[in-house]
Amino acid sequence: MSKVADFGNDLYTGRRGLDYVGRRKVWFLLSGLLLAVCIGSLAFSGLNLGLEFRGGSEFRVSSIADTSGFETRAKDTVETAAAKAGEQAGNVTVTKVGNDSIRVQTEKLADAPTQAVSTALGQEFKVGKDQVSSTFVGPSWGQSVSQQALRALLIFFAIVAVVLAFYFRTWKMAAAALIAMLHDMVITVGLYTLLGFEITPATTIGFLTVLAYSLYDTVVVFDKVKENVRAASHTGRQTFSQAANLAVNQTLVRSINTSMMSVIPVTVVLIVGLLVIGPGVLLDLSLVLLVGILVGAYSSVFIATPVLAMLREHEPAMKEQAKRARRYQDSRGGANFSGTLLADLGQHGTHSSMLDPELAPATAPAGVTAGTTRTDAEAGTGGATSATRPAPGATATRRPTHPAAGEGRRPLHPSVTQGGPRNQPRRVPRSKR
Repeated sequence: MSKVADFGNDLYTGRRGLDYVGRRKVWFLLSGLLLAVCIGSLAFSGLNLGLEFRGGSEFRVSSIADTSGFETRAKDTVETAAAKAGEQAGNVTVTKVGNDSIRVQTEKLADAPTQAVSTALGQEFKVGKDQVSSTFVGPSWGQSVSQQALRALLIFFAIVAVVLAFYFRTWKMAAAALIAMLHDMVITVGLYTLLGFEITPATTIGFLTVLAYSLYDTVVVFDKVKENVRAASHTGRQTFSQAANLAVNQTLVRSINTSMMSVIPVTVVLIVGLLVIGPGVLLDLSLVLLVGILVGAYSSVFIATPVLAMLREHEPAMKEQAKRARRYQDSRGGANFSGTLLADLGQHGTHSSMLDPELAPATAPAGVTAGTTRTDAEAGTGGATSATRPAPGATATRRPTHPAAGEGRRPLHPSVTQGGPRNQPRRVPRSKR
């Protein structure tokens, strides 16, 4: 457990992690290939629209005692009965619903063929007339749902762009978030087309829900980016890309936990819908949520922040900040991709990713400069000299500070003295102040 905690602390301080911003070309290439496949599938195969969008007839047969070979039996029965009634039943699809029911969908049938098919299905599966139901859905209903969904999507994008631009005080964060959401939407819809999944009204609702989830995860990362960039602009110790990369690593564990806590219940619902309930609204909704959550978790880490860094690191203010950070880092031996000084990477027992060299030990061995770790000092002296013990004849120059500041703590108030059995601060009695 301690190793996991240490790993999380190292991610937060910048000692460990992945260079998401520096390797953005790799992530963009992977996403570009996936987008190309999805767009190609949409262009050549098209969407597998459900009955609600294309219109047609639907038959449901319940309380079936023997469901063996139900798909072949139902399809042959429907085609034969429709042909005898003088109409061709096209695009027949048969799915099992639960343990003892089936659903048959066809192109639109007239009243006489519909009655003939219902009777034939009842005879084939040996159920009464009350156990066979038939419904007709016109394509106008599906078109209305599609238009409303498209209108809702455009309004959603417009509101998101305005709110994010005002909240983060820059339109570039809003643009990066919108790019990530478009990325998620195209890949999710493309995977549906590529795998042949059916698009239903529940799937449309799921698409909109996925966009909200992706936006939520992206905003959390961007909020940390905003905080780190503000601190870096004041200290001049990190470039914009380094501050943004540190923010992604700091929120990585949270993003993974949030995604897993969302994936687990959705997966359970998907399995129950697939094995127990059968095709329906629950299965359609859980399937699109599962795909969208995974894609959204990927884009919030590997797409949104790298796109933001690409948009902002060419600004004059960010270029000037990068020069200041490079001067500071080069004067102290360099830094990693999150802006953590290389000299600090070997230090343990602190959660600070940017140690102040003025808070280093007051004395050090000859030839060891501020910022050198204890391990480096011992290595240079054969391990015989402590990092806090001055070498013979060596003196360290440093501005005088309160003894408590030598360990990186704030100086005590003048009215507080050091004392007690464990050297704890002890306040002077009020009568002696």
